Amino acid sequence: MPVDDHRGLHGAETDAVYDRAGFGATVPRGQSPALIVVDLTRGFTEPGFPSGADLTAEVTAAATLVSAARRGDVPVIYTAISYTPAEAEGDAVAWLRKAPGMRGLREGSDAVALDPRLDCRDSDHLVLKKGASAFHGTGLAALLTGLGADTALVCGATTSGCVRATAVDAVQSGFDTLVVREACGDRARGPHDAALFDLQAKYADVVALADAAAYLDAPDRAGRKVS
Repeated sequence: MPVDDHRGLHGAETDAVYDRAGFGATVPRGQSPALIVVDLTRGFTEPGFPSGADLTAEVTAAATLVSAARRGDVPVIYTAISYTPAEAEGDAVAWLRKAPGMRGLREGSDAVALDPRLDCRDSDHLVLKKGASAFHGTGLAALLTGLGADTALVCGATTSGCVRATAVDAVQSGFDTLVVREACGDRARGPHDAALFDLQAKYADVVALADAAAYLDAPDRAGRKVS
């Protein structure tokens, strides 16, 4: 599966520094992946919400991954940020002091509803969270272990925030991690590109949509040698 190595993005000197540090090795592809769709809720995918942007292309790409996961019998896990009224209106959540616009992500509101363009089914899993990482303060690591997953495919929003935090924690939780480039979105290009560059260097393989979809629905995945 090809990866985006981002060589040349920040110049030859940066490439040399990262090569010397030994960054950018290829992540193994396991036989039991799980797809984690991070925070593709209306509050992030629609520009009409204060915290949102037009992520139509990224939602479409994520839907392609979900379809591939269905064909390959790969579990699909959605995540969403959701605050109780007390959390949204109070001072108990430190993140909301830094990013008060996130207070609009209240449980039961349209902002925290999964984007309707995604094929979410009763058989899928939903992880509700209060912070950036889908692992922090949740049962996601235990869920992945219970599902027998060895590889996490991560996509969603935003690339520089919740996607990056989730991918980093996936590695720290013991899962080989892939991040799907076209299925990740952000409010601005600079943070998006910087996050993908850093993820590719140190935490995950940043892969193309077509390659990720082929991996998810590969009929021989369960029996092939992992490279």
